[in-house]
Amino acid sequence: MIIISHRGYWKDAAEKNQPVAFHRSFDLGFGTETDVRDLKGELVISHDMPTGHEITLEAMLDILAGRDLPMAMNIKADGLAKPLQAQMNARGLTKWYTFDMSVPEMVVQHRLGLPIYTRASEYETPPALYEQSIGVWLDAFVSEWYSESDINAFLQDGKHVAIVSPELHKRDHLPFWTRLKASQILHHPALTLCTDLPEDAVAFFRETP
Repeated sequence: MIIISHRGYWKDAAEKNQPVAFHRSFDLGFGTETDVRDLKGELVISHDMPTGHEITLEAMLDILAGRDLPMAMNIKADGLAKPLQAQMNARGLTKWYTFDMSVPEMVVQHRLGLPIYTRASEYETPPALYEQSIGVWLDAFVSEWYSESDINAFLQDGKHVAIVSPELHKRDHLPFWTRLKASQILHHPALTLCTDLPEDAVAFFRETP
C-alpha cells in the first residue's frame, strides 16, 4: 500500500497546502494530495477560492524537486487540463493523476490522455467514466459504506484505488485502519491511503511511504 499526505504533511491546520507542508511531505518520501485552481491564467494550489496569496503549482513542483512521488491532483475548476498536463509532463512526472473534476472536465481530460481517477462514494455509485479511468478515489463522507470485497473488485478490474482515510472527514481513523490492516488487500501495490497522519500510518501498517 502507498501512503500519501493530504494537502501536504501539515502539523497545524494553517500549514495545509503551504510550502512547509509540501517540504515535510516530500522530504519524508510521501507523495501528496493537493488542490489545483486557476487565478488570472496561472495554476495555483488552493482548496478554496483563491485570493492571490496561494503558492503556484510551479512553485510546489519546485519543492518536489524532480522526485517522482505519487501526486493526487484534486481539480477544483474546469479548463485546467492542458496547462496542468504541460507542467506535469515538463517535470517528467509519471505517478500523478487527477480526480474530483466535473464530469464534462473529466471527459476533456480523458480525451487529452490525462491519468484520471473517478470518484466512488455513497453519493456516487456507479462512478462516472469508470471504464475510462485508471483508478478510483474511494471516499466515505458519513461512514465506510464499502467493504473489502468492493475494493477488491476495483483492483480485480485493474484499477488503482486511493482510499480517503476517515480523519479527513473528522471521524476516528483507528477502527478503519484496524480493519484494513487485517485485510487481504493491504499490501496490494495499486492501493493508496490518503491521510492527514502519514507517519502514524507508516508505523501502524508497517509500510514505507
